[in-house]
Amino acid sequence: GHTFVFHKPRFYTPLCLLALGANFEYIIAEKRGKNNTVGLIQLNRPKALNALCDGLIEELNQALKTFEEDTAVGAIVLTGGDKAFAAGADIKEMQNLSFQDCYSDKFLKHWDHLTQMKKPVIAAVNGYAVTTLPSLCGCILATAPLPAGAGGTQRLTRAVGKSLAMEMVLTGDRISAQEAKQAGLVSKIFPVETLVEEAIQCAEKIASNSKIIVAMAKESVNAAFEMTLTEGSKLEKKLFYSTFATDDRKEGMTAFVEKRKANFKDQ
Repeated sequence: GHTFVFHKPRFYTPLCLLALGANFEYIIAEKRGKNNTVGLIQLNRPKALNALCDGLIEELNQALKTFEEDTAVGAIVLTGGDKAFAAGADIKEMQNLSFQDCYSDKFLKHWDHLTQMKKPVIAAVNGYAVTTLPSLCGCILATAPLPAGAGGTQRLTRAVGKSLAMEMVLTGDRISAQEAKQAGLVSKIFPVETLVEEAIQCAEKIASNSKIIVAMAKESVNAAFEMTLTEGSKLEKKLFYSTFATDDRKEGMTAFVEKRKANFKDQ
């Protein structure tokens, strides 16, 4: 569901994640939805406004991997706290790094795991947020303003266009959730009280579809940001043709013709 406002921090690790030996300090991860088909990850570093330290990113990636491998989970919701979704990179952690530290250790190399996920990830932005993390997700629902951040010069520009991205990056100014929606950065806006529940309902709807077809559709949409129109159209056709090798494609079309609900097997 989606009335998900935490008033007290909760520190626990669900059984599905304990199986991997997880002992999370910076996030909360659990399954949600009527049939536990949604993986919910809450960033939980409130004193630092969920600043993205190495430990938080590592735990986030571990939870994402767990939900990616869980066949019962069809979509993932990523959210923050009441005051902040994520305040961007941890400046204190970066303050004394040298060029050699960054280059040799490939600083930030593990930040793009979100972009490699096959399952859809919905960012429920329920507080102050730098665009870094939300822009890595496939869909953004919001209540809060978003300033530019790491990744802003590339992903943000592709999402909102050069002019607005340039203004945000050079001034550091925030934009409201309404402005973000008008610019195409955010898909929907909800009151903070219902945001997470709305995101989970959206994720449940996605999870009710064929997981293999959803993954293909996500790949095709993402390709639109990386390829020319001609190349993207070719990929789209190849992926569409590929659906004819799946049982779910046949079930979906048959259910449509017979005017009944499809029973997908993710095959």
